[in-house]
Amino acid sequence: MVNKIPAHVAVIMDGNGRWAQKHGRARTQGHLEGVNRVDDIVQAASTAGVKVLTLFTFSTENWQRDPSEVSMLMRTIIAALKQKLQNLCANNIRLRVCGRRDGVPLQVLQAFDETVMATSGNSGMVLNIAFNYGGRQEILDAVRAIAADCVGGKIVPDAVDEALFTSRLYTAGLPDPDLLIRTSGEKRISNFLLWQLSYAELYFTEKCWPEFTAGEFNLALEDFARRDRRYGSTGLQGVKV
Repeated sequence: MVNKIPAHVAVIMDGNGRWAQKHGRARTQGHLEGVNRVDDIVQAASTAGVKVLTLFTFSTENWQRDPSEVSMLMRTIIAALKQKLQNLCANNIRLRVCGRRDGVPLQVLQAFDETVMATSGNSGMVLNIAFNYGGRQEILDAVRAIAADCVGGKIVPDAVDEALFTSRLYTAGLPDPDLLIRTSGEKRISNFLLWQLSYAELYFTEKCWPEFTAGEFNLALEDFARRDRRYGSTGLQGVKV
């Protein structure tokens, strides 16, 4: 049992295509298998006591993929939201979506909006889906919103501090992630939560997302529990020598 549980865990679900290739399957099969893993990890996070789980589902750069693959992903997301709604409500999980809405197919937006509304009364873990998300784009959107308010006389530049800036991010109201998990062996954050990950612990695993089980997730939590988070201090402040 893990004693020190991160309040917010963010996950870059990487390696669906590589998993499929390794098993001689089409990339689409990798994505479908990846959807199955979401249920396991959501349940594991909720059971462990995680308050917020953010899943990097689709980036602003992912639109550059083959159109047939993108179309399949959109259909998969719509179907998954409809299939998972009952389970989300049964487990008291509230859905939230962060990212730009511009350019997202109307049917996908409607599926997200309906699920967000249907789970809005739930009081358990927040499942935050990062969709059509880009960290640099998020920061630019926040800057533009603040600049517009300055020009409009709603705020003065001297009032812009970290708290105000954070309130204009897509993740406003959520705590910053304590732990970032990335699957498939890549060791980078790929334009994900650039502001919010400033003090997060990073955990990289060679497992591709379709093979990242609840047990693997719990190993990441155990690794997090062993770390000493000092936020810039030496850990000796207040210790008499």
